[in-house]
Amino acid sequence: MPFTRRAALAGAAALPATLALDAAAQARWQFALAYPDGNFHTRNAKTFSEAIEAATSGRVSIQMHSNGSLLPLPAIKRGVQQGQVQLGEILLSAYGNEDPFFEIDGIPQLCRTYADAKRLSDMTKPFIEARFARQGLTLLYMVAWPSSGFYTNAPVETIENLRGTRFRTFSVMTNRFATLIGATPTLVQAAELPQAFATGVVNAMVTSATTGVDSSAWDYARVYTPVGFTYTKNAVFMSRRAFDALSAADQATIRRLAAEAETRGWALSEEANTGNTNILGQRGMNVATPTPALMEALDRVSAEMVTEWLTRSGEDGARVIAQYRAARR
Repeated sequence: MPFTRRAALAGAAALPATLALDAAAQARWQFALAYPDGNFHTRNAKTFSEAIEAATSGRVSIQMHSNGSLLPLPAIKRGVQQGQVQLGEILLSAYGNEDPFFEIDGIPQLCRTYADAKRLSDMTKPFIEARFARQGLTLLYMVAWPSSGFYTNAPVETIENLRGTRFRTFSVMTNRFATLIGATPTLVQAAELPQAFATGVVNAMVTSATTGVDSSAWDYARVYTPVGFTYTKNAVFMSRRAFDALSAADQATIRRLAAEAETRGWALSEEANTGNTNILGQRGMNVATPTPALMEALDRVSAEMVTEWLTRSGEDGARVIAQYRAARR
């Protein structure tokens, strides 16, 4: 076939489409995570990532960067939005300053069981998906942390025992809780906990048994008081542009594997709740039984925080709280 100007133009016009198809066929994604490799959230994400590569026959491969090694937790969401990475995992309630709706699962004592936590998660999911979509993100799945408790060096029999402590916080809600109980809130990321306690930056916190094990809490705290404080969620999400670049078949595959990861993750969370609480006790921590006085005081603080949150969360927040309360009756 003779070379002509028309053939050259046709070839040039076809080139971007060819490159786009090749890019879609050979997607290489970076995945930023905030927690260490042994954490059940990270292990679940690894299984999810490997399943994607296998199910797409290598058309999509994912390189994971755990424990904040590529991006710290506060920078992960922005990193996905700006295209620094294609996937991210965040503690959703840590982004309450961006949108109060993200704080809902950080309200203490709002959920008392895993069943309640999953019910609330399912109710909030459409609202979170809509918010993410407006920001160029695609929500893949959400999984709750185990319920949390207090880490201290003295027993916490009443809420007054926490007054005056330098209280580690990690979200708008934990910050507000510390303020309401008369503690001094201090923002510390999970990876920095041992150093923060060792240097006296903080001397009390509320978090899950899983984070306690991840950070070897027995090295800096003597007492763990599990109170079912919250079942905060991690959200795994990705760039909508990267998702939309995939074929319809690969998109459907990722959606299916994300649903499996969510189911698997909730089961892993329940296992971690029991297993890691036992590990804390085995490593010498006193796993205390919360007193009725402490639980009653936490209920009062919770009621105040729900009322405050409803003034910030708008119509969506009011709708979800009403729906959740009705389902629990």
